Amino acid sequence: MLSQAPTEIPPALWKLGRLNHVAIATPDLEKSTALYRDVLGAEVSGVEALPEHGVYTVFVKLDNTKLELLHPLGDNSPIQNFLDKNKNGGMHHICIEVNDIQAAMKDLTAQNIRCLSKEPKIGAHGKPVVFLHPKDCAGVLVELEEV
Repeated sequence: MLSQAPTEIPPALWKLGRLNHVAIATPDLEKSTALYRDVLGAEVSGVEALPEHGVYTVFVKLDNTKLELLHPLGDNSPIQNFLDKNKNGGMHHICIEVNDIQAAMKDLTAQNIRCLSKEPKIGAHGKPVVFLHPKDCAGVLVELEEV
C-alpha cells in the first residue's frame, strides 16, 4: 500500500537554532576585553569596526557560545544610546540562529512581532541578521542570524 504525502503545510518553514552569542555593551572596550582575556583567560578576537551597525565588536570565545562586546562607533550608534541609559554597560541583546531569515521575518511579522528593519543586514559574521523589537519579545532585544 502506498502512503500518501501529507496534505498539510507546516505552519513555519523556518527553524530556530542554537544561541549564537550574548552581546554586552561596554563603555570601555579595552578594559572589557582585558577582563575576559587577561583575568578570565578566554580567547578573544581582535577589534572589528562595523560602521553599518555603528559599533566596534570583540568576540569572546566560550566552549558553548560567544560573548560579543559592543562599543559605540560614530555619533549615531545605538550602543551609545544604550550606554547613555546604562553608564556601566550591560547585556544588550541575544542572538539566535535561524536557517531561513526571510521566512522567519515573514512568519514573525504575520504574528505581530516587529522587525527593526525591512530587510536583513550583514552582521559581524558576514551573515544576514535582523533584530526583533524588545517590546514584542518579553523585553529582550533579539537578533536572528541566518546560518
